[in-house]
Amino acid sequence: MMMGVQFTGWMILVGIWDLVWKAIGIGNAAKRKHVAWAVVMVIFNTVGILPMVYMIFFRNKKKSTSAKPVAKPAAKAIRKKAVKKKKK
Repeated sequence: MMMGVQFTGWMILVGIWDLVWKAIGIGNAAKRKHVAWAVVMVIFNTVGILPMVYMIFFRNKKKSTSAKPVAKPAAKAIRKKAVKKKKK
């Protein structure tokens, strides 16, 4: 009797785990208009593995903020003055 209760509890936890990951994965697939991925996630029950794989391969790649050149307002003003002098 106790074995059935434990099994049921584990199945409920696995079902909730799968439901959460499917919701996240399908939501992201829909936002990015990846219809095929969304359909596959709905059809196949992979205990959250397929949505995790999707999230890893299609995650937003954030650019490093230190790699971007920063345009300073003073530099822009200097460039504008140099362009005006060349035109004269």
